[in-house]
Amino acid sequence: MNGPPTTQQPDVLLEVRNVRKSFGRRRVLRDVSFHLSSGLIVGITGENGAGKTTLLRIIVGLLAPDSGAVTRGARIGYCPQDLAVFETLTVRENFSFFASAYGLDRQGHDKPWVESMNELCRRFRFASYQNALVSTLSGGTKQKLNFALSVLHDPGLLILDEPYSGFDWETYLQFWEYAEERKSLGLSILIVSHFVYDRSKFDAVLELKEGCLRCA
Repeated sequence: MNGPPTTQQPDVLLEVRNVRKSFGRRRVLRDVSFHLSSGLIVGITGENGAGKTTLLRIIVGLLAPDSGAVTRGARIGYCPQDLAVFETLTVRENFSFFASAYGLDRQGHDKPWVESMNELCRRFRFASYQNALVSTLSGGTKQKLNFALSVLHDPGLLILDEPYSGFDWETYLQFWEYAEERKSLGLSILIVSHFVYDRSKFDAVLELKEGCLRCA
């Protein structure tokens, strides 16, 4: 999982090669390399300021590395730590906006986005809020919506930054039920968190420390 993949590994969904990033004189990432194959759940831990979010932003293409490269072999779903929802829209309107951004509203798409929305709302138990303004929702329900929007387009690679924030125990269990179900279908999940609870659910856990990534 940590070594560079070869051309004989067609199931590699993410490859990070010798990524470096500095902000001014502060070196945040130092030659970070790893790869992620299909059907794996991998955790990255580290203290505050270790560079975890910087690495994720580089992986999803929101930030350019100073050097190195990232190769993605699947459609990405990204759930940031900060809520990526529109407070002045309803839950359904948020889904509609993201469906359009993902291209799910185009004619000929295999699965109507409304069907996917309904499934996600039922699974995470906020279907009764579809017509509610997001600004009126609890923090926990907003976090459920934040996650649901990141998987609306059925990504093959899911990148999650502190996904448990705001989850109650029931939602935490629902999240892992969903994750394990998707893993069985070949989805890969990269989870960044200060702490990795229940290590048995992870195929590997890496630690980012002093800009370097190593096995935890």
